Amino acid sequence: MNAYSFVFANASLEARADGTLYWPSEQLLCVSDLHLGKSERMARRGGALLPPYETEDTLWRLDAAISDTDPDTVICLGDSFDDLGAAQAVDERTKDTLSRLQAGRDWIWIEGNHDPGPVDLGGTHRFEVARAGLTFRHIATPDGSGEISGHYHPKVGVPGTARRPCFLMDQTRLILPAFGTYTGGLSAGDTALRQLMSDDALAILTGQRATPVPLAACLKR
Repeated sequence: MNAYSFVFANASLEARADGTLYWPSEQLLCVSDLHLGKSERMARRGGALLPPYETEDTLWRLDAAISDTDPDTVICLGDSFDDLGAAQAVDERTKDTLSRLQAGRDWIWIEGNHDPGPVDLGGTHRFEVARAGLTFRHIATPDGSGEISGHYHPKVGVPGTARRPCFLMDQTRLILPAFGTYTGGLSAGDTALRQLMSDDALAILTGQRATPVPLAACLKR
């Protein structure tokens, strides 16, 4: 898997083309916004009827990332399920897949705004995690430092290409793209993200390659 290697808050990290973040020295894989069960949640609430295969596809891609990196620790940065009902409605096949992926690993579910309740699907459930100078949480804070988060599903494009999910990084924070198959995205030029990221922020586009581009260049489109 192609990846972009960089140093953030004195930690050597890899932004992978699949949208996961890997920390080699800690053997830690981080992924954000799986939104498992989104099609079930939408149908339950009377929304659009979508093909109910996004959970299987999302977990298939996560399985591939875990196979590539063989991490000791997996951190899911919140909104792992589309809501608490979706977490409670997972079928036996999904439970079996999660159990297999968790086997022999420290698996941490970070609390998200879509899934605030306890998740009885293995692993541990935390509001945030601090490790070796980095803090993992779901939503970036205004004064965060060494902060790794998700929530916003950032997307950008460069001239000649469609918008793609991306990592956003500056000196104090790193925001991961959404990993879930049915997740949308928020333009990195949106006010909510512009207020968080510094003028010299970097966008790392996902896709076939992890491609770093100055965020300011992306916003000139």
